[in-house]
Amino acid sequence: MSKHQALNTFGRSGNPVFGNKFDGDAQFRDLPAAQKMTLEGTVNKTGMLLVLCFATAAISWNIPNPVLMIAGMGVGFIAALVTIFKPTMAPSTAPVYALAQGLFLGGITVIFEAQYPGIAVQAIGLTFGTLASLLICYKTGIIKPTENFRLMIVSATAGIGLLYMVNIIMTMFGGGSGIGFIHSNGLMGIGFSLFVVGIAALNLVLDFDFIEQGSENGLPKYMEWFGAFTLMVTLVWLYLEILRLLAKLRSN
Repeated sequence: MSKHQALNTFGRSGNPVFGNKFDGDAQFRDLPAAQKMTLEGTVNKTGMLLVLCFATAAISWNIPNPVLMIAGMGVGFIAALVTIFKPTMAPSTAPVYALAQGLFLGGITVIFEAQYPGIAVQAIGLTFGTLASLLICYKTGIIKPTENFRLMIVSATAGIGLLYMVNIIMTMFGGGSGIGFIHSNGLMGIGFSLFVVGIAALNLVLDFDFIEQGSENGLPKYMEWFGAFTLMVTLVWLYLEILRLLAKLRSN
């Protein structure tokens, strides 16, 4: 189940997983304005999640500890699942996800930084540079989330997820390194990483579209936290893929 599928209960976003419209917005039409999702509220909550993530990332950066990193990864995964299947809990689970992911990201960044000094600053800069660029492209209409665009991105994302899952299974039970080109620093491996970074980046457009449509259709207030959560999930994925791509490039 993708992060966008969880919203079926509340209507349809621009994502093809839901369809074209918020079919369920009628049930929220009579909500007071103060209880409805807004664009400003979602932006503010996204900022809060980023601050929480950076705070715990600083802890695991300055106090490198595999236990902290693994605990962060596990707790973050559980918090994400709860948020996806129970969006009403997003005001509580989204901050937990951000805090946990910060511990994981700080720890894994230390590992990459030890091998390739300066890679952390490059990855952070490219991640937020990509976020700003995609937001500008979305707001100016350079990139429009048409049905074909959405279908392409969702299909590619699902394909990448399936490939990664097969790779993990092969690594765990095959005793090898999994699917070779995923980890390779050759042309094929770098090309694959570039493709994944591109798909991760374009997922931001779907997040922008969902947040904007959700605000326009007056979804419940707690969906601000869910919208901020979906954006955080994409940013974490994008950052990790950029980190891997830079590592492949630097290793050559």
